[in-house]
Parts: sequence; structure tokens; C-alpha cells
Amino acid sequence: MRKFDFGRLTACAALVAAPLLAGSILMAQSQPVAVPPLPPAPAPIMPPVLVPGHTVDLMTAEGMAQFGAQWKIMEARLVEAPALPNTMPGYDKSFDISPKAGASGFDDSKWPTIEAKGLADRRGGGRVSFIWYRTNLTMPAKVGNFDTKDSIAVFTAYVDDYAEVWLNGAMPRRAGRPSPATIQGFNIPNRVVLSEKISAGDKFELAVFAINGPISVAPPNFIFFRESKVEFYR
Repeated sequence: MRKFDFGRLTACAALVAAPLLAGSILMAQSQPVAVPPLPPAPAPIMPPVLVPGHTVDLMTAEGMAQFGAQWKIMEARLVEAPALPNTMPGYDKSFDISPKAGASGFDDSKWPTIEAKGLADRRGGGRVSFIWYRTNLTMPAKVGNFDTKDSIAVFTAYVDDYAEVWLNGAMPRRAGRPSPATIQGFNIPNRVVLSEKISAGDKFELAVFAINGPISVAPPNFIFFRESKVEFYR
């Protein structure tokens, strides 16, 4: 009676199993990898279009003093980053913005401080460039003779050429809806509602991401504010 050669049998089994195992690994690698979703952004609120009851110019020292505020700035740059999971073949890297200064509580203590009138200065290296502007506003009980209590406060960032506005660590937006905190168009103001019911002592952390554009043109000019203000409505 012929004896089984268990060594040969084991080797044959391994040869048969290897392609199956490799195929299983490839299938596992090709399965979608879960990417944590971004936290939901707050819904945008459309600002009033009526004549404001009072306006404070944030491009003046007097205006910033009303809110006990100062402006800080920092250039932002494109940095290389790894491609996202499940990226199509041929894309082995991506790009990100640094620093990401829209987050609430972002430490800008080492950033340069500028005078309010310095918002009008031409900044950046031209072409495709980005600048962060940050400030913290504390709402007074009165601005001039205007009582702020229960009023609607709207912040305007009119940047040459584009801007995105982060309010208290978030950029209010919804796909398919007008979202004033996102880019509004070429040289068009962003008018973002700070609060629909102001109380004295309310605090607002603002970060404006300014962009030189149109981006695909790489324009031979620079970034600056045309206007920055807080409007109050009743």
C-alpha cells in the first residue's frame, strides 16, 4: 500500500492557497476605507439688506477700540500632504493650507499685530497667495449713542480679491445655499451675521482667510481690505 507523502501534500496545499490568500488581501485593500466626516458646519444666516442703525469701521483705531480688539496677520502657504484614502491611481500626494487658523482658540500670540488702518496695505507676494487676518471682538453695551442690546450685528469683510470668514471656529455654510462666510465672488463683500440678538459682553472670534485671485490667473497684484466693519440693525 502506497504511503502518503505529507510533505508534498502540504506544499501543494500551500501553492493552491497562496493565490487565494493574495486575492483576498488585494480585495481587502481595494475596499473603501472609512474617512471620518467633517463636523457639520452651522447653517448660514442671511444678513439684513436694510440701512443699519449704526456702523463701526474696523479699519480705524477708534473702531477697533470700541470692541477692545486688535488685528493680527500671518501669511498662509500651500504645503504638500498625503493623498486621501481611495484616491484614484496616479495621485500620490495632495496639498493643504498651513497654518489652519480658523479654529476656535487658535494661538496667534506670536503673530504680528497691525494697526487697523494697515488692513488697507498690500500684502503677500502677489500671484497665488493667502493671508490670515484674526481678531477678537467683545460687544459693548453701546457704540456711540447706539444701544447694542438685542440688535442684529453683521460683520463685513470686503477683501481684494476673495475671502472666507471663520466665526467662533466655524465657517457657516450649506451646499446649494447662499453662504456669506464662503467666497462670494470676485471683489464682493462677505457679510456674516455675528448674532441675531446681541448682549453686552458677547465675544466673537473672527478669522478671515484672504485669497489673491482669480487663482487660475495668478494675478500680478496683492491682498488688501477695501472695507471692514460691524453693522447693527433693529
